[in-house]
This record gives sequence, C-alpha cells and structure tokens, in this order.
Amino acid sequence: MAANSSSTAEQDINPWSVAGARDESGNISQIDYVSLAQKWNTQLISQDLLDRFEKVTGHKPHRWLRRGLFFSHRDFDKILTKKEKGEPFFLYTGRGPSTGSLHLGHTIPLSFTKWLQDVLDVPLVFMLTDDEKALFKDTLTFEDTMQYAMDNAKDIIALGFDLKKTFIYSDLKYVSSHFLMNAWEFGKLVTFNQVRGAFGFNESTNIGRLFFPSVQCVAAFATSYPELWAEEPQKNRSQPIADIACLIPMGIDQDPYFRLLRENSHRMRFPSPKPALIHSKFLTALQGPGGKMSSSEPNSAIFMTDTPKQIKTKINKYAFSGGQVTVEDHRRLGGNPDVDVAYIYLTYFEEDDAKLAEIYTKYKSGEILTGELKAMAIKALQENVAEFQEKRKLVTDEVLEQYMTPRRLYFADKEKTLPIR
Repeated sequence: MAANSSSTAEQDINPWSVAGARDESGNISQIDYVSLAQKWNTQLISQDLLDRFEKVTGHKPHRWLRRGLFFSHRDFDKILTKKEKGEPFFLYTGRGPSTGSLHLGHTIPLSFTKWLQDVLDVPLVFMLTDDEKALFKDTLTFEDTMQYAMDNAKDIIALGFDLKKTFIYSDLKYVSSHFLMNAWEFGKLVTFNQVRGAFGFNESTNIGRLFFPSVQCVAAFATSYPELWAEEPQKNRSQPIADIACLIPMGIDQDPYFRLLRENSHRMRFPSPKPALIHSKFLTALQGPGGKMSSSEPNSAIFMTDTPKQIKTKINKYAFSGGQVTVEDHRRLGGNPDVDVAYIYLTYFEEDDAKLAEIYTKYKSGEILTGELKAMAIKALQENVAEFQEKRKLVTDEVLEQYMTPRRLYFADKEKTLPIR
C-alpha cells in the first residue's frame, strides 16, 4: 500500500483520521499498537486480566479479546472488581452518523459492546453524535446527520442490544437539562490550551468543535441521565447517581476525549469515578494494513447494505494480498497472513481458534492459495452481513422509538434498588 508523497511521516491516530507511518518511498506501515499504547500510557490487556475476566464473569473471553483485537485498557480491572462486589456500573459507547449505513468496521466495537452487555448484565447508554458530524464535516447539514442518526440507530438495534438495558439517543434531540448542565460545568474546567493539545485545534477552529468534547465526555456521567437509574425518575443530579461507574468500549482513536475526561471527572460538583476504557484495533481497510475502513472511501469498506455479489467483488478486486505473484512462487515461498486482508478478516469472524491457526500455518507454507483464502473470507463476510440484514428488516419505527425513549434501565438484578433519593 503506497502513498503519493515521498516524504516520511509518523503514524497519525486521532478521532478524525487514522494512518500508519510512511517511509521515504511512500510505503505505509501497519499501525503499531504497542507503541501507541506506550505513547498514550494505556495498559495492554494481559493473559492474567483475561483469566480474571473469566473467573469473575463465568464467561470465556470473546475471541476478539483472546486474539488481541481489543488490546488495551484503562482501569478495566477496577470494573471487574465492581462486578465481583456487585456494585453498579454502566456501559457507554457511541457512533458518529456520517452516512445512512454502517460498514463492517463500525460493527466490531458495537458487537463487542453488545457482548459485554450480555456477559456483564449491565445497562448501556448509546450516543449518536449527529451534532459532531455536522460540526466537523462541512459538506453535511444538521438535518443530514440527524436523519443518518435515525438510520444508524436501526442498524445498531439490529445487532441485538437488550431493550430493557439500552437507551439510544441523538445529541441533537436529547441533549438538554442535566446533560447540558454537566457539559457546561465540564466546559468550565477545561481550557483552550488543553483541548488544543488533545485535539490539535487552532485559531481557525469553529467554536462548535471547541465545545463538542464537553458533550462527548459528560455522556460518561450517570448524572447526565438521572431518569434512567430508578423507578421514580430523578429531578436533580446527586452524588449517589454520580457514584455509578462507567465502562467505555471504543476504538483507540477516541482515547484523547476520555483522557481529558479522566483528568477532570473528580472536579465536577458531583464527582464521578474515572471512566474505565477498553480499546479496539481498527478493522483494516480492504487496501491493507496502515488504514481503517472508511465511509468516505467506499472501496475501502464492506457496508452492511452490500449484496453477496458486491462483497465478493470487493474482496477479489480490492483486498490486499500477502500471497506471491504466481502459484508456483506461492507454493514454494508461501504467503504472509499477517498483512493479508482476507486472513485478517477471518481473525474477526472465525470462532474456532484451532481452525484459524491451521489456516495461518497452511497459508504461510503455501498449501492454501490466495484465491482459496479469499473464498473463505468472502463466505464468512457474506454470512455475517446477510444475518445482519435479516435482523435489520425487523427494526420498525415503533421499535426505534422504544429504544430512544428515556426510561428506567435495569442492572443484573432487576429488583436491585440503587441508593438514590
């Protein structure tokens, strides 16, 4: 995978763009997640942590955890302690609606969040940042992004989130009252220099972009949703609500927001615990390691609206191969599964660890050819997308309204009452 410029550049990971390092010849390298974790001072997920997860939850770690596709965290161990003690916490994640359909890369952290909701048995608040997308993309209007948010919400529901434990909201429709109070209060605590350092803002950045981090950050405060935590909707923020902890599954590119939040959460009028974070790697673009699937580059992504024929064409035509040029050379020299996009996709969708290891070995030895490997990936992706599309047909406007209506959300024990007055 090559760039147009011959200049060198370090890898660039931020909430709006992702690119691997570039050498003097313009070749783009795989993203170095270990160095990123070191740079941002996150903790790599260890086998000890996975063993503890299984002990605490009684569930085998998800294959994406076992394979290091979710690779880094901040204070996930503290969430496991809360689970052990039966103390309440909730999940928070989000989606920036810039198109009417999710692509496969979007579904990875969302499907993982759904799995966490199931095994931890906790509520989820899901933010649709239709405000952010209009602020950061000059070609989009607020009307555009608000409609995309509704379309994306139906996609999200199709992934199987528990209605009794899930509240999905559009920023443009929901953010007011306690949520907005938290955002303004948090905004008082953060200086322009801090957001400039975290996000690279400058004198030409519009003021909407400057304020948005406050909105995304305070979504992790339970006090932003006092109506969700008790049978009788609460009218005010309070310390018992603020004490409910939060776990945020996310792509590693979103970490700058929540570093800012963790540095300031204790300074709120009703201080909240530092949110715990768990970070995913990016689902590789079809063109190969060094980038991620992007809605703005249709040939880099498998969309959840793609037909089986479109998926087959995209994999066969665009998926970067780690194989040799000729069959003879491939049989003799073998392929490189570590950079082969078809194999990388199988690491996400093949459940059987032993089968995946066998594919890796046989492709590397030359026993499996590139075409055969692509056929495996095509079959896996076609099945995943087709299953999603069948579930998506069942999500009506009435179902959407149920998920987007503020109401009490339940923790593991439906009868459990929180110390909220």
